[in-house]
Amino acid sequence: MNKLFFLSITCFLILCSCEKKKQTDYTVKNTGALMNIMSGNLVATASLDSIHELPHLYALGALENLKGEVQVFDSESYVSKESDDNRVTIESHFNHQAALLVYAQVENWTTAINLDGFFDNNQLEQQLEIHAIKNAIDTEKPFPFLLKGTVDLLDWHVINWIDGDLVHNHKKHKESGAYGTIENQEVEIIGFYSKKHKAVFTHHTTFLHMHFRTISPTVIAGHIDGLKGSNLSLYLPKK
Repeated sequence: MNKLFFLSITCFLILCSCEKKKQTDYTVKNTGALMNIMSGNLVATASLDSIHELPHLYALGALENLKGEVQVFDSESYVSKESDDNRVTIESHFNHQAALLVYAQVENWTTAINLDGFFDNNQLEQQLEIHAIKNAIDTEKPFPFLLKGTVDLLDWHVINWIDGDLVHNHKKHKESGAYGTIENQEVEIIGFYSKKHKAVFTHHTTFLHMHFRTISPTVIAGHIDGLKGSNLSLYLPKK
């Protein structure tokens, strides 16, 4: 009887431990690399269909051949492309191939963390690290984050690379498709922070890679090139 009791307790504790790990595991995964894209390798490295059933999925990236941007918020797709009339179209299905993909599953986020106003990525990075450490997140490993609220200014683009163009640089990537600036508009931003993935999924000047979607009146989504905010809240994976 005692052996059966202790065996039951042991199994229960193991199950609880596994469940807790499952709920708090926000491991960042990625396929493809920015350095490869800048070298002209635009082939698909992942299918969005292969991850679309993952619960609480958050992702960003670029489509194969650089024909659009990947945004996924809580398992909902906001893939964006430039249309023939230079507008941004949003596709909610997962039938896409990605040249670059960064993703994580986050079931629970912290409550809103108020950020001080910031004017560039460096100022945002400093606050991210401080708040991540306060929330027991290892900043030596990549982690996802959300920003929500009204942006002061957000520069964005949706890439639409010209077939056959072999010369890649950041300026051409920004201007090859639809691009613009939004001000004083409500957005949701998915971002990934990493000190060790420069030229992999962050550019060499920053620890951040961020994509966004507007909330209303017209939904657009894409890659963030510049961000200024004084009324944004931060959300981190809840431990």
